[in-house]
Amino acid sequence: MKRYTLLSAAIVAMAPLVLLHGGTAPAPLDAAEPAEPRPNILVIVADDLGYSDLGAFGGEISTPNLDAIAAHGLKLTGFHAAPTCSPTRSMLLSGTDNHLAGVGNMAELLAPNQRGQRGYEGYLPGDIVSLADRLRDLDYATIMSGKWHLGTRAEDSPARHGFDQSFDLAQGGGNHYGLDLSKAPGDRGTTYWENGAQLSTLPAGFYSSDTYATKLIEFLGKADKTKPFFAYLTFTAPHWPLQAPDEDVARYRGKYDAGFEVLRTQRLARQKKLGLIPTNVAAHPLVLKPGADWASLTPEQKREQGRAMEIYAAMVDRMDQNVGRVIAHLKATGQYDNTIILFTADNGAEGLDVARAEIPGLSERVKAADNSFANLGKPTSYIGYGPGWAQAATAPSWLYKGHVTEGGTRVAAFIDWPGVTKSGVSGAFGTVMDVVPTLVEAAGGEWRGTSYAGRAVQPVRGQSWLPYLTGRAERVHAADELVGSELFGRRAIRQGDWKAVNLGDGWKLFDVARDPGETRDLAGRNPKRVAALTAAWDAYGKQVGVIMPSTPVAFP
Repeated sequence: MKRYTLLSAAIVAMAPLVLLHGGTAPAPLDAAEPAEPRPNILVIVADDLGYSDLGAFGGEISTPNLDAIAAHGLKLTGFHAAPTCSPTRSMLLSGTDNHLAGVGNMAELLAPNQRGQRGYEGYLPGDIVSLADRLRDLDYATIMSGKWHLGTRAEDSPARHGFDQSFDLAQGGGNHYGLDLSKAPGDRGTTYWENGAQLSTLPAGFYSSDTYATKLIEFLGKADKTKPFFAYLTFTAPHWPLQAPDEDVARYRGKYDAGFEVLRTQRLARQKKLGLIPTNVAAHPLVLKPGADWASLTPEQKREQGRAMEIYAAMVDRMDQNVGRVIAHLKATGQYDNTIILFTADNGAEGLDVARAEIPGLSERVKAADNSFANLGKPTSYIGYGPGWAQAATAPSWLYKGHVTEGGTRVAAFIDWPGVTKSGVSGAFGTVMDVVPTLVEAAGGEWRGTSYAGRAVQPVRGQSWLPYLTGRAERVHAADELVGSELFGRRAIRQGDWKAVNLGDGWKLFDVARDPGETRDLAGRNPKRVAALTAAWDAYGKQVGVIMPSTPVAFP
């Protein structure tokens, strides 16, 4: 039975506020009654996972371990990330907007006018306090394994941002078998670090998902058992290049031969059956280049695209297997019943056409790879799966990764909290900025304020989920709260159920409660609301220091 209840967390979190407002300290607990143990915390992040990839969110891929956690906890169907990975990670670990957390744009894709500017450093600047720092200061053992993507210098590593033990990929992605490991300073390979030291070799039998789980389990074994732990497990699966062990790929042979449009229809039907979306939802139409629909593809193109999706599914499957290994370890050590588990993807599904992308370094890797059909998915191949499969995963939403639409930012997420009274499905709006305040409160700490350890810091902009999860609040974010976003010059702002979006072709307005697919532009009927929201976005942009890019973006 899980012992640490949400009520206990609420009492602990409220205690410091009593003193701040001039009240008296609460009477000490009866000596005969031991204090409730503080919860362990496990945050799991998947990379480029599609919204409906998991079984719990309507997918056909085998994900029993993640599905079991989601079924026991609360599925968050209104949870949002940034449109791409590093901005999301900066927000998740800082609790504030990515422009304030040093990742106003991906470091790899900075426009000329953004380089060297405040908010575009590509790493967490000195006025940011990470979640790991906060929890370590609350006497947590802090552990990280997987993708970092918040700077490649030694001073940017997880070891410098609050993690006692860490094994990390510094860059945004790489060969899942480690074949592109940097061999010399200045080359364009990937770099892995362990406890702040760059590695010259990787563990034997390296495969990203396997090794990340193995390292996390190893670090958990070494952690101080007198302390609760915070573990941050960040997979690079299923980010391209699509690569997976043969035995996993084999289980999906022929499963996607009918194409992405059929898969999209099937997943939408399962989402409705699971109560994740309304039965009358209008899904946004597929957005594809002329001749890219399934019926227009040649038999060879269909064969290759079907294989790409098989490999992708195998990567998701393998990730789930490794989550299962971590959960089995926690159960074997008696730690599972007192562990909060939060799972989220870092953005919408990846719709990039990797074979034709004009991103520095990517085209060279694709050309150097062996992408013959028989070699697809193996360590020396380098492919993605494209916009058709991505939109099968993001439906009913509009578009995919790289866009501020719902398809780019609404992600599969769930939380399993010891003693939680809420379960099933919640459509409450939330963002990855909410992770810091929620988990710091769970640990009994205070997250508000503009100073920390004697220095000025960026205040947390997210909101704690604790009042909502304990039934003391009906929402996480107030109905009139404004939440802005920007990436690659694409802009959005949300207030309650209203969302204004500008992808470079003017502002559109959507009621995302009634139209989650963003299919009906209501801007023409509501000019005053559009004017108010666009003015609010302008104020947001000035507040967080948005620098609109001077050159077109490379993302689709």
